[in-house]
Amino acid sequence: MPVHVLVLGGTTEARRLAEVLHTHPDLRVTSSLAGRVAAPRLPPGEVRIGGFGGADGMARWLREHAVDAVIDATHPFAERISFNAAGAAATTHVPLLALRRPGWVPGEGDDWRQVDSLAEAARAVQEAGTGRRAFLTTGRMGLASFAHIDDAHFLVRSVDAPEPPCPPHMELLLDRGPFTLAGERDVLARHRIDILVTKDSGGAATAPKLTAAREAGVPVVVVRRPPTPGGVPEAATVAEAAAWIQARSGATASG
Repeated sequence: MPVHVLVLGGTTEARRLAEVLHTHPDLRVTSSLAGRVAAPRLPPGEVRIGGFGGADGMARWLREHAVDAVIDATHPFAERISFNAAGAAATTHVPLLALRRPGWVPGEGDDWRQVDSLAEAARAVQEAGTGRRAFLTTGRMGLASFAHIDDAHFLVRSVDAPEPPCPPHMELLLDRGPFTLAGERDVLARHRIDILVTKDSGGAATAPKLTAAREAGVPVVVVRRPPTPGGVPEAATVAEAAAWIQARSGATASG
């Protein structure tokens, strides 16, 4: 029987990993997506959409579908599913690996203000002064943290339109990465952005905005990553995650 691998994701790395593993006949790959995006990019292989019902629900799903290994390739800020995965893996004794892209590191010329939450990011925008034009790239789910700010204009970029509450002075930019440096330079200049707000998502797909901000002298408010479950082995790349599966299945996985 093929080794059944459950990939928790929706990220670029999760899709790439599913593509790599799907080429091996001795592996069965199921990708699980949260369902927060209306039209997600579907990876090859089997796909399930929606939550599991907590750690206990995920444990039941692992047993019912005879899962042999789980790879948590979710977004770095999807902390709830990561803790649920750790709990389910511990309950069922199914091996678990976390595929976590490295976080961003400020370089020479960067003007970063690092905070621990969206609420702190909102305060940083207010403290920067009235009349700011903020480029908000934290996703559509956390806009309530900025909804009370009425003395700044927000350019909000997200894949899908957000639901209220939203900032009163807001322009919506519907777009999906990866983004280019030229494109990010254009966004900052065209919208006269003077402060950027982002989460430390890491990876290359959305990093060009940081370079564009550095070049333009635009300060960046960076929300630090939330804590992750302890005791879970980690991989930094798709190739490392594929090799981890290879060691358990005998498949020649690379990428």
